[in-house]
Amino acid sequence: MRFNKFALLSSWLVALLLLTGCNALNPLCGSARPSPSLSSISPSTMVFAQLPQPLTATGGHFVASSVILINGAPLATTVVSSSQLTANVTSSMIPAAGSFKVQVQTPSGNSGNLGCSSGGTSGAQTLTVN
Repeated sequence: MRFNKFALLSSWLVALLLLTGCNALNPLCGSARPSPSLSSISPSTMVFAQLPQPLTATGGHFVASSVILINGAPLATTVVSSSQLTANVTSSMIPAAGSFKVQVQTPSGNSGNLGCSSGGTSGAQTLTVN
């Protein structure tokens, strides 16, 4: 029986691409978007009577389609850079004083089911409204 080096190399490459997920070795993940990270919000405290007020989210891996979420509801968001987003918080979004969960969400790209992770939702910061 003759040993086929090409078949062995092809099998190894396919296994590597499927097992490693989305990284530089997997050309099928070109459209995958990174999951955003949220390190801080500013301000972290607002006064209800002074709304609307701008909110700045600072973190990483923000893209043009990233949005700020307050308690899961998306805000009209401006992407300042890959590490900063802004949005206006209005009294129609915040019904009363309280604590609200702020996150950043990036929708998935076109990677399909190719072993690629794409988009996601960041960890949360707390916005306190007095």
